[in-house]
Amino acid sequence: MARINMIQFNLKYFALTISLFIIETLIALYVHDNFVRPYFGDVLVVILIYCFLKSFLNLKVTTASIFVLLFAFTIEFLQYLNIVEKLELQNSKIARTVIGTSFSWEDIISYIAGIVVVIAVEYFLRKEKA
Repeated sequence: MARINMIQFNLKYFALTISLFIIETLIALYVHDNFVRPYFGDVLVVILIYCFLKSFLNLKVTTASIFVLLFAFTIEFLQYLNIVEKLELQNSKIARTVIGTSFSWEDIISYIAGIVVVIAVEYFLRKEKA
């Protein structure tokens, strides 16, 4: 039985992580609309987390996707519980931006859309290589 190295640096995913982080930062700082920041930003954030995970861990697409989606759902649930206020971080702009402050079903849908994009892109890239 061949041993699979779970920890493995992947420069392509890391470059995507950095690029998506820059885009997300620019959106957070300069975009204050009713579509890009609240919806497109949430689609991108799960793709960012997926790429970050795949930068360092050799996981199957499905495994990484499920983990990222569960992580995003957990953060959203913590928003429902007002975790920022419970941790007394309501005056921290960074905490309010990173963790978020309000639960939204639209965010859940955006996260699912982001993971669908990930799975579709990974599928087509793997199909192209074959």
